[in-house]
Amino acid sequence: MSKKILITGILGQDGANMAELLLSKANNFEIYGMMRRSAVPNFKNIENIKNHPSFNIVNGDLTDEVSINELVKKIQPDYFINFAANSFVGCSWDMPMQVFDVNAMGVIRALEAIRKFKPDCRFYSAGSSEEFGDVDFAPQNLTHPMKPRSPYGASKCAARHIVKVYRESYDLYAIHGVLFNHEGTKRGEEFVTRKISKGVAQIHNQLRSINAWKSNGSDDFPPQVTPIELGYLDSKRDWSDSMDFMEGIWLMLNQQEPKEYLLASGETHSIREFIEKAFNIANITGQWEGEGQEEKFIHNYKDKKIVLVKINPKYFRPAEVNLLLGDPTDAIQKLGWKPQKSFDKLVESMVKLDLDEIQKAS
Repeated sequence: MSKKILITGILGQDGANMAELLLSKANNFEIYGMMRRSAVPNFKNIENIKNHPSFNIVNGDLTDEVSINELVKKIQPDYFINFAANSFVGCSWDMPMQVFDVNAMGVIRALEAIRKFKPDCRFYSAGSSEEFGDVDFAPQNLTHPMKPRSPYGASKCAARHIVKVYRESYDLYAIHGVLFNHEGTKRGEEFVTRKISKGVAQIHNQLRSINAWKSNGSDDFPPQVTPIELGYLDSKRDWSDSMDFMEGIWLMLNQQEPKEYLLASGETHSIREFIEKAFNIANITGQWEGEGQEEKFIHNYKDKKIVLVKINPKYFRPAEVNLLLGDPTDAIQKLGWKPQKSFDKLVESMVKLDLDEIQKAS
């Protein structure tokens, strides 16, 4: 008999990657990808699987108890993997109540549906390194106290607590995995890593246009380069590949007993380093000039200076998390999990995809 797997947030990076991974693993999985109704849904992340005979799109919303109950009653899933969230940390200060409604109350709605209609269903809640926030020590493991610095981080802490309560109260297989930053070619454009990789691709294309324009003999300098605008550049993050983490989550969900794990690379890199590597992959040279809010990443083009990256204070957060570095020892030793893609390869894959896409479009 086939295993039924309900995945929320199917149009996002992790939901799409998990569905793709499971469909590649076995032919006895029936995948139900939940999406919210939208006037203009974006199916780009599931292009490779949307016509697969074992893949189904279903409508639901974590803020709507009725829809979640009906899906669990009708599908009777063996696994409920919850990736649906308001996952953009920066905007969580603008809409804290909505963030909690989706990220924390949504988890309660899912757990209640499982408790009432399919208590043997295995549930996964997507946690975040933002739960650690203002860290006391590095690297962080699951013994580190929860010290969130954003409404987003606080909502994930609430979800972690409620998963534990339901697991212990109702004997559910319910886990909350704490995942450090993970990126990839399906990452949304509002996230800083994808903003950088797409910005680099755009600038690469603009510089090619300038070179072509110059070769026609004009001496004027066209203002055609659009700099990437970012906030704080020295935040350090533990970045991994999303697909590597999907493997880890699936291992978590298939242990004899429900136990929470932390997934991370065990390395830390700054946003500044991500920028430098991304431009280097595109063969664009640059150097940092200026200080504070006036700091810029500059490309020397003959006798001109082209601004590639500049600071925009509107991207500063009310409270910044300066360092996140995870300790994945437990997952490596007990799950047999290990990240496969390095930081350099991760950056390279994102930049090359965006370079290819902008070249096809131009």
